[in-house]
Amino acid sequence: MFVIGTDTFLVSPLLPTLVKYYGITSSSSGVIVSAYALGYTLSALTVGPISDGHDRRKILIGGLVCFLLSTGACGFANNFISMLGARFFAGVSAAFVGPQVWASIPIVVSKDRIVSSMGFASAGLAVSQIVGIPIGSYLAVFSWRFPFFFISFISLILCIISAWQLPSLSSQTHTTVKFWEIYHELFKNHQALFYLVAYFIFQTGNFCSLSFIGTWFNKSFSLSVGQIGSSMIIIGIGNLLGTICSSKIVDYFGISKAFLIEFVVYLVLYSLVSFSNNIWLAQMMLTLIFLVSGFIFPLFMTTLQETTDTARSTISSISNAAMYLGETLGGAVGGILITRIVGFWGISSFTVTLAAISLGLYWLGGLFKTMERNH
Repeated sequence: MFVIGTDTFLVSPLLPTLVKYYGITSSSSGVIVSAYALGYTLSALTVGPISDGHDRRKILIGGLVCFLLSTGACGFANNFISMLGARFFAGVSAAFVGPQVWASIPIVVSKDRIVSSMGFASAGLAVSQIVGIPIGSYLAVFSWRFPFFFISFISLILCIISAWQLPSLSSQTHTTVKFWEIYHELFKNHQALFYLVAYFIFQTGNFCSLSFIGTWFNKSFSLSVGQIGSSMIIIGIGNLLGTICSSKIVDYFGISKAFLIEFVVYLVLYSLVSFSNNIWLAQMMLTLIFLVSGFIFPLFMTTLQETTDTARSTISSISNAAMYLGETLGGAVGGILITRIVGFWGISSFTVTLAAISLGLYWLGGLFKTMERNH
């Protein structure tokens, strides 16, 4: 999850260099980022049903092989079109890897360790969000090509370890159900649909805020690019600690009560963050917010996996697609809000509203009733 996440953010600091190298405009360079997200989203819609009828170990290893080849191809891309193609196929390949991680955890670990294992996988993703951009910057000192070669090499090592260490991850109900039949069954699973829509709505608000924290810091507190980067690392550390410690809270309160408490605290903190009148208070508030969101994220994945025994990869794939779509929509809305409304008020209000709707959908989906009864 760390490698997949890092590859997502890796290209951001390379864009100014690629603009000059390919002779393109800055606006065109954004397509390099979009190509990866588009490949991931389109692939995610089909990879889940394919995985649910086959050995996830083979699919994960095959996805890693394609990922290391397509990411390595980015380093060899000597023109803009070939870079777009390589980034697109890197996104497609990544979509075959990430969902297998989430879907495999309930298979390879005991039930009492599922939440903590989800937390560690989430931590890998959280760390990538903290260090993905710095890694790209530092490695590009040698050459803009080197970051891609480095990630490709690490993926090769992961591929070898996976082939050596992972057991078979075949579905316990080994069927030959076609992917449209899996989607048909999923659409009849009302609880899963409630949770997926709730997750998408939450991530739309979450990424709306995440995408424009730096802009807020620059506009309201006059922070430089370097200072913003340092602040984001501190905020990201809060998120990392939250994902690692999530299982401890669940052990104490139980899943449903922990989920509800964390959601309410998240709403309260986001309602107050825009009152921050200096950078220290703003950074402290946002660090607490992302600590709490770190608590919540493993529970998103755990509760989604609990809704089915036969379509876990499909659920994981759709949730990942929902996250990328939420990132796209959240960024578009945030760009309007940060421009038209002073400070962070517009964005924080939007995030709070969507988080409240998300919580309501989880409630309607029966999370708190069923989880309390099971606990």
